[in-house]
Amino acid sequence: MFWFRHLSEDTGCCPRFDPEPWDGRELTLQDRLFVRDSVWAFLHLPLDTWRVMSRDIARIRQAGALPSDPLVLCEERSLWRTDVYIAVSKEVPGTEMVRIPGNFLSKAFEGPYGDLGKWVASMKKYVRSRGGEVKKVYFYYTTCPDCARIHGKNYVVILAMI
Repeated sequence: MFWFRHLSEDTGCCPRFDPEPWDGRELTLQDRLFVRDSVWAFLHLPLDTWRVMSRDIARIRQAGALPSDPLVLCEERSLWRTDVYIAVSKEVPGTEMVRIPGNFLSKAFEGPYGDLGKWVASMKKYVRSRGGEVKKVYFYYTTCPDCARIHGKNYVVILAMI
């Protein structure tokens, strides 16, 4: 996401996202190390993302743990809480470190965030068509809402643990 990447020339924030490398991809995250944190939500709408991410990214930068291939995943725990997983290159003091072991299928979706329920249903159908069963779902929000409006595209990648 935009906390890691070089700033886009056209927005000063998030670069354009290319969905192709993520669409229909199989991947394994066995050895990926993540900082885990949580954000408060109201009916799945995150409330304190900027505060939490700013704090975590500052710690990650201070530890020299920015990865070469950034990835921020979200797992919606309830209507009121979302867990955020920020990929790092090494341990980061003062944070909760986790690994997300497993095999995943990923699929890129484009449209308004309100379509998330439809996308999850589509993802489950896609996984079943590939002979799998969804154990968990993670979301990769590729750009902030402002940049999505500027780019004219709002991509969300769903990673289904199989």
